[in-house]
Formats: sequence, structure tokens, C-alpha cells
Amino acid sequence: MSRPTIAAVARAAGVSVASVSRVLNGLPATAEMAERVRRAVAELGYVPDSRARSLKVGRTFQLTLAVADVGNPVYVTMMRAVEEVVSAAGYRLVVTTTGPDVADEVALVRGMARGYADGLVISPLRVDDDLIKSIQECDVPVVVAGNVPARAGVDTVRANSPKGMLLAVEHLLTTKRHKVAFVNGPVDTVPGSARAKGFTDAMKANKLTPVAEVAAEDFTFAAGRAAGRELLEDTPGIDAVIAANDLLAVGVMHELAARGLRVPDDVAVIGMDDSALAEQSFPPLTSVNLGSAERGRRAAELLLARIEDDSRTPRRIVVQPSLSVRRSS
Repeated sequence: MSRPTIAAVARAAGVSVASVSRVLNGLPATAEMAERVRRAVAELGYVPDSRARSLKVGRTFQLTLAVADVGNPVYVTMMRAVEEVVSAAGYRLVVTTTGPDVADEVALVRGMARGYADGLVISPLRVDDDLIKSIQECDVPVVVAGNVPARAGVDTVRANSPKGMLLAVEHLLTTKRHKVAFVNGPVDTVPGSARAKGFTDAMKANKLTPVAEVAAEDFTFAAGRAAGRELLEDTPGIDAVIAANDLLAVGVMHELAARGLRVPDDVAVIGMDDSALAEQSFPPLTSVNLGSAERGRRAAELLLARIEDDSRTPRRIVVQPSLSVRRSS
């Protein structure tokens, strides 16, 4: 079977070859035209010849997504959303891991000068002045999927973690839970800092005093279980735990089970991220949905727009949370 051509896509979409090229290159086009072209591309299985396009327009038609840990299911959700948007515009997505060290994040941003990608979406675990400077001076457009100071002057998409924490605390109150503990990740990280402040503010807003707060060494299942162990040994009588992400929450639930405590009968547990893990855990985990898919989509859209017009005023988008209630609470 012969490979579909751009002319075949144009015929299927009922538009000109030039119009197909505009859509695939991420250039301005009407929403109706873009949808017709994308539908035709999907139906025909058309794959653009990136090498030929690169020679014509001086682009690689490759974009990079950098995250701290590809093993975290929330990043998988974000990755799929980013890929859906950029592939529809004719780009390939390369995903890379930065790890927890901000120096590695800085090195990756500076490495974009090698010209192997036309733009970068980065979800930094830690942020410092060096990272902000490297983003500002980067040779290609950069969008931050996370929180950086407004003074950075870059496009950002972040979750409203404080509101998400408020949803979690208010839900626990409806289930008559008042002895609430918090298991966070490292507080010197972007999510750790935001969620710690969100928890404190949410508890104060509801006139509650936390019975305990534990900062795990990272945001993994193993760290969650270790934090749960510390929590249960030092603070008896807890009737609810909010964890800073789903991996930590599931780790806490495993430690509760190991000690013969039932979820939610003895202790209710709530996570954050509402990742695939939340539905797969036992019992299924109540979790705050921080819009990882929407954040991925919006970040990809901002990046494509920035590639086409680097003079645009930077945008700061905040994605609102919701609570997915399951059996753990």
C-alpha cells in the first residue's frame, strides 16, 4: 500500500495543498479548516516528511517535553495531551527526564541551543534564578507547565493547588473527619511548596488544626509508605490523611493495611493528581484532579503559538481543580 501524500489529504479534506501545509506547520487557519485537515490526516494515516519540511522552513518539526519523572503517572497523562496537540500540527514529540536536580533542568534548557527541537515544554520540580535565566535566554520558545514567578516573563500553565486542597479538606468535613494529617513531598519543590501552603490555608479556612505534617523524601510510592509509617508511629488517632500526590497516598494506604487499619473505615485517604493510579488502587482513591491533561493541552497550544509569534505577550494560565470521590474516603 502506497504512503498517503499531502495531495491526498487535501482531496479528502476538500482544501488546497497549501491549506494543508498551513495547518500542519501550525500557521494561522480557520478552526473549521484545521479540523477538516486533522480529520483527513487521521483517517489516511498521513505522516509528514519532516526532513523535507525542515529544509524548506528551517525547522526540525520536533518539540521536547521535559518532566522530572516519567514513572509518575501524572506526567504520562500530560505527555499524551501534549503529543495529541503537537502531532496534529505536524510535530513529533520527544520526552526527556530531568530528575530532581535543578542543575539538570538548567543544563537541558541551555542544551536546546544545539537545535534539535523547535521548542520546549518543561515541568520543573525545582525552580531557581539560574533556571529562570536559562529559560529567558533560551534560543527556542519555552513554556513552563508549572509555577514560576511572574517576573520571569514566560508562558506558564499551572494548577490551582490551593483550591484543590480546599476541596479535599471540605470533603473530609462532610464525612465527619477532623483529625487530618498531611503527607507532602519535599517542600523545596514547586508542587511541595504550593501544596503545603494550600493545606495550611485550607485547614485555617475551616478552623481546623493539623494533627501532623510529614515531608517525604520524594513523591514516590516508597516514600509515601515510609511517611505513613512515621505518621502512624508518632501520631495516633488520625482519622484522615491528605497526600500531595497519588503515589504518596497509595504508599500511605499500604502502610495502613499493613497495620490492620481499614480505609476508609478507620482512616480516610485523599491523593492529588487524579492519575490512572487512583482508579487502580484498592480501595479506589479519592483524589484531587489538577487538570494534568488540560495543562498539557494548554501548554502545547501556547508553545505552538509562541513558535509562530515570539512577540506575543506571555500568558499565565491557571487550570481549576475538581474532586474525584472514590471509596478511600
